[in-house]
Order: sequence, then structure tokens, then C-alpha cells
Amino acid sequence: MCGIVGAVAQRNIVPVLIEGLRRLEYRGYDSCGVAVLGADGPRRARSVARVADLDEQVRESHLEGITGIAHTRWATHGAPVTDNAHPIFSKDALALVHNGIIENYESLREMLRSKGYTFVSQTDTEVIAHLVHSLYRGDLFAAVREAVAQLHGAYAIAVLHKDQPHTVVGARQGSPLVVGLGNGENFLASDALALAGSTERFIFLEEGDVCELSLEGVRIADRDGNEAQRDVRQVAAYGGAVELGPYRHFMQKEIFEQPRAISDTIPQADSFDASLFGEGADKVFAEIDSLLILACGTSYYSGLTAKYWLESIAKIPTQVEIASEYRYRESVPNPKALVVVISQSGETADTLAALKHAQSLGHKHTLAICNVGTSAMVRQTELSFLTHAGREIGVASTKAFTTQLVALFVLAATLAKLRGRVSNAQEAEYLKQLRHLPAALNSVLALEPQIIAWSEEFSRKEHALFLGRGLHYPIALEGALKLKEISYIHAEAYPAGELKHGPLALVTEAMPVVTVAPNDALLEKLKSNIQEVRARGGQLYVFADADTKIVNDEGLHVIRMPEHYGLLSPILHVVPLQMLAYHTACARGTDVDKPRNLAKSVTVE
Repeated sequence: MCGIVGAVAQRNIVPVLIEGLRRLEYRGYDSCGVAVLGADGPRRARSVARVADLDEQVRESHLEGITGIAHTRWATHGAPVTDNAHPIFSKDALALVHNGIIENYESLREMLRSKGYTFVSQTDTEVIAHLVHSLYRGDLFAAVREAVAQLHGAYAIAVLHKDQPHTVVGARQGSPLVVGLGNGENFLASDALALAGSTERFIFLEEGDVCELSLEGVRIADRDGNEAQRDVRQVAAYGGAVELGPYRHFMQKEIFEQPRAISDTIPQADSFDASLFGEGADKVFAEIDSLLILACGTSYYSGLTAKYWLESIAKIPTQVEIASEYRYRESVPNPKALVVVISQSGETADTLAALKHAQSLGHKHTLAICNVGTSAMVRQTELSFLTHAGREIGVASTKAFTTQLVALFVLAATLAKLRGRVSNAQEAEYLKQLRHLPAALNSVLALEPQIIAWSEEFSRKEHALFLGRGLHYPIALEGALKLKEISYIHAEAYPAGELKHGPLALVTEAMPVVTVAPNDALLEKLKSNIQEVRARGGQLYVFADADTKIVNDEGLHVIRMPEHYGLLSPILHVVPLQMLAYHTACARGTDVDKPRNLAKSVTVE
């Protein structure tokens, strides 16, 4: 969500800026733009279409320059129209791009209006541009430092001014920003991926940092204005083109990449060892008496699934909270709890804020489960476990979710072993089951033709219920989320036992009811819930293990899963729900990879 690219060089930098925006497209956006410094000040091109349209504008207008900034915007303040697209100008002298939200923009806007500034956009970003301009006295670095001291909220910004033609200034607070170091040229971006091919040497700015890029080098000041030295990291950011191959959409491709992603995530070790989670993990795991899991969206559902594993296998109390809610309520901190944060990108604003809040309350032990090793989340936690899902382009998460589940099962098994809850034979069985997962998933993927047939029926519906029990209730939640994200069908998920406490009132012939039915201890209870739906004329669509004795009948449609997989069954059962959502969205003709109003990396609160 929102992407920044900036550069100072001795060559035309526009192709680098445009290519950087292309690499950030997967994050989601609804407008984009680029600005460079010319002889008479900044010039820009903006578009409310895709980066390809912006590139065409740039070529037609012969926009070139050696100092520039570029942006992909996801609309927060102001509609996705050209006037609100970044870069934002001030007095035709200064250009600025911004990720984040400024909470005190209204009071700043009134103050700036009293000084004669005119606002032409609906954005909070224009406030920052005019504020920096009002404070400029020949030193852009100083003006930005003075301006950000007046901002309340989250931001990453990049700024240039016509009077300093070889300078870009950046600043960050609550939103990521990285400096790329080149030879006689330097770069700025919200994600190292944007700069792949231009440099592999990066400085990850810390909270409150302000930086100045020039041809000669980079200088950084911390939040107190003191000169700061930050580590330079060598990062080979993969920047190759991601091809669709035989698939219609990236989401479909990523669904079918799950066997490989899971195989890459499963540890190659012959035992569940604390060292899998980082240096010193054995001491941390010995000290903790509970877990607090913080996450959002799909990652939250992976945490809910993990709660069942952690409490049943490791016998360790586990609390799972929505990150955006946790930080705004009064909680009772337990310094002996391990705080686990989960995020595909490692830059999710709400989860990062919740992590910071937990640490402020005295939680000292933290663990990140993440797909990006250079992310802010990994850098800000004591321990980490990296999933190996690879790049996930589709906004609706698939392989990131299943690899998170693998990581969380490994955590549960490791804690169980350290707490004496798992025998050597059981540990070997868990490892065997994990390593068989890729093959089992390939069998599940072979169900696609049957699911396509169901999707034709679903595409004509506007509402759906999803049911699960126990370990599979969070999987029902994830299935409902996928359907609503990309097909725009209203979907709700419930524990099946809750049907009679309200949701049953919604059941009619027009309401499809998707049921996750593994052959576990709750199967007979679930069968009773299925009969409750049938008695009201509801249409049931059941994903059932082969030995459940649930068969096709009037109003009862069954797809048989290849095998029952015990504790790891959620990893298998979520995949047909992903495929059902995907093919339903295709049948409805929606933009599967870039659903409306959503973004891949949610970097604003």
C-alpha cells in the first residue's frame, strides 16, 4: 500500500523510478506519479490508471531528469483522482511524496492557509508539502527536520526542491523507508525490492530518522537531530519479472505454488530445535509461561489456528488478538509471555504498532513470523522465523497463509518438546507429516475441476455462510474472507455449534452453506449441524474427508478430500476454499489480483 521511489544520479533517472513503481505494483494502488527537477523547477506526470499508463505519459512528454521521486498511492484522504495523486507540489518549487496518515493535518492546514497557502487537493499530504516549503530557508534537510517535528501520525516522505537540484530528503516515522547506496548515485524507497538491479547496499532507516541524499553520499539525523550512523546491509533483492506461465492470474499461480512454498518453509533439521527461531531462543522459550499472538486479517486467522496447536500440543496458554484492537485497550501485561507477531510483509502498520505497544508495557520476549527477512518486524523482534513463500503478488493471501501455519506448527511442536510434552516417537511422526504435506497438497489441488463446477453456482449468489468446528473454525473464517475479498460476495463464518444461536435464521435455499468436515473428534457434532441446515432447505457444500460417510444427496453437495491429516488438516482444508473463492471471482469477472479498495501491504493504520 503506497510506494515511494527516489533517486539522485548523473543519468536520466526516470526509467529507474518507473521500474521501481512497477515492482511495487503488487502492494496495491489507485494512482501513481513521478516528478523530476528541471531548469525551471519540478515537472511531473500523474495517472489514475496503471504504471504502464504513467510510463506512456512520461515517454510522450519526454520527462527526464537526474533527480526525482515517484509514488504509487492508495487513497486515504481524498478520492483517487489526478489532483490527489502524488507527487504533490508547493508553489511550483517543491515536490513531495508521502506514505501514511497525518492525524493533525486539519490544524496544520488552517495555519498554512493563514499564511497564504492555497490547497488544490483533498490530501493530508499537501499539508506536509506546504509546511516544508514554509520552513525552507535554503536548507531542505533542515526544513524537513523542522517540519516533521510538527507532524502527528505515521509517515514516510521524500522531498525535492528546485533550489537544490542534486538533493532528495527523506524522513520516516511509523512507515518504512530504505536508502540504497550506489556508485555516484543514491536512492530512496519504501521497499528494497523497488531498487533491485540498481543497488544491493541498503540502509534501513530507524524511527524518526531524516536523511539527505546527494551525489556525494548520504547523511542521516536521528529524531533528536543528532548525526546518526546506520549499518549498511548487503541485500540481493530479487527483482526479476514474475511470469504468470500457464495461469490466468497470480492468485491461481500462488495457490498452485503452495506445495513448493511449504516444502521450502519446513525446516530440514531432524528435530524441533529452539535454534530454528534464532540465537538465544532456547533461553527465551525456557522463561516464558504463555503466548500473546498479534496479527491482522489472514495472519490473524493463522494465529487463531495456532492457538489450538499451542494449547493442545505444548499445553501453553495462548491469547490471540487483532493487532489494531490490542493497542487501544487496557490490557494486563505478562512479562513472561512471548509476543508473537505475524505478517506476510513484516511492514503491516497495525501489527508493528501493536508490537511497539506490547514492548512499552514490559513484554521483553518477541518473535516475528514473516516472509521478508529485511522487514521492520524482523528487525524489531528478538527472535524470528522466516517463511519461504516467495513473492506473493495477488492481494488475497494464499501461500503466505499456509506457510505461516507451517511455521506456527513448528513453534508449537518445538515448545512441546522443550516442555516435555512430546515423545521422540511423536516428534518423528510430526516431522514425517510435515514432510508429506507437499504431496498431500498436490492431491488437493487435483480437486480443481470439481470446485470450478461449484463456483458457477456461487457466482450467482450474494451471500454465503461458512461453518467449521474446533481447529477448522479459523479455516472457515479464512474461506469467508477469501470469498468476500475477491468476489465481493458477502460471506460470514461461524463455529457450526453457533448456528442455532442466531445464524440459522438466515438459512434459505438462496444461502449456500460451505462446511469444512474433517474426520476428527467433532465430526458427529458437525453432522448434527449439517442436518439443522438441511431441515431449513439450505444448500450445503461440504469439503469432507473420505471416511466421514457424508455423501451427495438433495441439497447436500460433497467434495471428498484425498486423506485425513490430523492436526495438520487445516493446511489442506484451506486450499479448496482458496480455489472456490478464486474461481467464483473469475466467474463474476472481478479483478482477482487487485480487488477494489484493498492493498497487499497495509502500511497505514
